[in-house]
Amino acid sequence: MNKYQLFVSTLALGFLATHAVFSQSSALNARMDKTAESLEKKVVAWRRDFHQHPELGNREFQTAAKIAAHLQSLGFDVKTGVGKTGVVGLLKGGKPGPVVALRADMDGLPVTERVDLPFKSEAKTEYNGQQTGIMHACGHDTHVAILMGVAEVLASVKNDLRGTVKFIFQPAEEGAPAGEEGGAALMIKEGVLENPKVDAIFGLHINSQTEVGTIKYRPGATMAAVDSYAIKIKGKQTHGAAPWSGVDPIVTSAQVVMGLQTIVSRNVTLTDNAAVVTVGALHSGIRHNIIPEEADMIGTIRTFSPETQQLVHRRINEIAMNIAESAGAKADVKINIGCPVTYNDPKLTDQMAPTLEAVAGKNNLKLTPAQTGAEDFSFYQQKVPGFFFFLGGMTKGKKVEDAAPHHTPDFQIDEGGFVLGMKSLCHLTTDYMEFASKGVAIKELTASASGK
Repeated sequence: MNKYQLFVSTLALGFLATHAVFSQSSALNARMDKTAESLEKKVVAWRRDFHQHPELGNREFQTAAKIAAHLQSLGFDVKTGVGKTGVVGLLKGGKPGPVVALRADMDGLPVTERVDLPFKSEAKTEYNGQQTGIMHACGHDTHVAILMGVAEVLASVKNDLRGTVKFIFQPAEEGAPAGEEGGAALMIKEGVLENPKVDAIFGLHINSQTEVGTIKYRPGATMAAVDSYAIKIKGKQTHGAAPWSGVDPIVTSAQVVMGLQTIVSRNVTLTDNAAVVTVGALHSGIRHNIIPEEADMIGTIRTFSPETQQLVHRRINEIAMNIAESAGAKADVKINIGCPVTYNDPKLTDQMAPTLEAVAGKNNLKLTPAQTGAEDFSFYQQKVPGFFFFLGGMTKGKKVEDAAPHHTPDFQIDEGGFVLGMKSLCHLTTDYMEFASKGVAIKELTASASGK
């Protein structure tokens, strides 16, 4: 056999192998889609149950128990209590291959629901010293239900899976209670990406202002890094009728609040990336005729690069301390590092975006601008290649301005997008496995044809 014949032979073998892989993948996808469609009512029922019984971060006991029971019923190897209340299920396919992780977050928020639903949350709690309701105001109930459905779909094709699937049901995505560890960082610390070692991870987030049937994604920096800050202004208490005999921390705090607004407008290079500095709360005083001794403010920081993050941190310190000094007060500034940037691995994203297009349809897969919201899915992406995307949860034809945003009492999700969510995660899993196995097969065929 001459070199030309060897080359042609190698190409032919590679084509046949690739054709066989994709023929099998197409048949497998059809089976998975049929099962996903049959599970729609079941997934909706799960979601409504979780919605009616929300639990805060690191307290998702009932949620975790229901998830674990479902995974055990499917024959999975199940671990509970990972990262406080997390549940991890392992599905070993019938053929060797990579380990793909799929993640859903479980926690609700301290929000009192206003939406009039038959499964409306009536749960109550005390949070930061205040009485409040508990609500799935960010769609985590949806994420859990969809991933439970995905688990059932993939279990039904277990023998045809070219690898292993690790299902990660994570607590405390919105943050752990004060003084506790939690979320993705704690699960990673406890080894969730090891034994077996994860090769890639996928996750989705429902979006109340994106139409059902639509999927949005972005390669690279997709969601912002998030940090929080606390500033204590220390003045001198005095009678409200004689302000000259004290140092007013409220007036000083007002000046600090306005000063912080100049960080984004005057210090950040906005043509490079965006940033946000928000004051979320300001507390001081107890009586109308007393100038108090202290004032406390807390807020959030959103950035898309380490350089901008460092700049914002420095300017918060400078503005607070210098304004306080100019008023005769003192400022104590504490900045807590939160989640890093949610960064979609560009190579993985480019490889898997066609899968989402095939599932949703060409006109329904859209690029999205970077989001200033944050996600602790980013911690997984620091360790392994990850792809995080957004699933439409707004009723078709509804105006975006009429759809309540996330983290609000009026937040609501159209359940019509759940099947697309299941199909997306299933197809990403099996297509990733097929790509991996295809690469090995072609490499082996090439080596064999060259006589090595």
